[in-house]
Amino acid sequence: MNNQSSSIPTTTATKGWVLPYETPRLRDHYVVGKKLGQGQFGTTYECIHKATGTVFACKSIPKRKLLCREDYDDVWREIKIMHHLSEHPSVVRIEGTYEDSVFVHLVMEICLGGELFDRIVAKGHYSEREAAKLIKTIVGVVEACHSLGVMHRDLKPENFLFDSPGDDAVLKATDFGLSIFYKPGQRYADVVGSPFYVAPEVLCKHYGPEIDIWSAGVILYILLSGVPPFWAGILSYHTSFNTWS
Repeated sequence: MNNQSSSIPTTTATKGWVLPYETPRLRDHYVVGKKLGQGQFGTTYECIHKATGTVFACKSIPKRKLLCREDYDDVWREIKIMHHLSEHPSVVRIEGTYEDSVFVHLVMEICLGGELFDRIVAKGHYSEREAAKLIKTIVGVVEACHSLGVMHRDLKPENFLFDSPGDDAVLKATDFGLSIFYKPGQRYADVVGSPFYVAPEVLCKHYGPEIDIWSAGVILYILLSGVPPFWAGILSYHTSFNTWS
C-alpha cells in the first residue's frame, strides 16, 4: 500500500518538486473524500485506499504556498522526520507521499478522536490521574524524538490527536512541520513555535532540544488547570483560551 520503500532517499529534489523521486498519482490509488481539517499550509481530507478500502487521512499542501526553495526543503524534511518516527505507537504513522505539479500529498493514519486541545476545552481540566496518563505519552514522544535526533519545536495540545472518540483512545503526536534533525551540543537561533508554549530560550535565539521539555511542562499545567501558565502579551493570539478563564 505504501508507495515508498522503507529506505527514504536523502537527496534534494529538482527545482519545482519536493520529492527527489517520482510518485504515482494520488487518485490512481485513493478516493479522496470529505474535508477533515484546515491548517496554515495544507488541507486534510479523508481518503480511501481503492484496493483495500482502508481509510486514511491525506494532508494536501498546495505548491503555490511554497514560495522559495527553503519551503520545499521544509516539507521534504517533515516527510523524512515522519518516516523516521513512523514505528512509534504514539506518533501518527505516515503511509505514503505523492506529488504532482500542483500538490504534495501526505497520506497518514486517520485519527477520528479530535485534538487534545478540544478535549481540554470540553472537559475544563483533567484529574491528576488522567493528566499523568496523557503526559506520560507526551514525554514518551519527546524522548523518542530526542533519541532519534529530532527536535519537535512546536509541541502543543493542537498537535496531539486521539485515534478514536472513546475515553480509552490512544493519543498520538502529529504535525512535524517545524521539526528538525539536530546534533547534540549544537544551538539554534530560529524563532519558531507557538505562543503560550514556546520556551524562553527560543525567544533568546539560543536553544537546543530542552525546549521540547518546556513545552511539555506547559501542556501539563494546562491539563491540570485548564488555563495556560503565561498570558501577558499573547492573550489575543488564541481567542479560544478566553473560554477557559
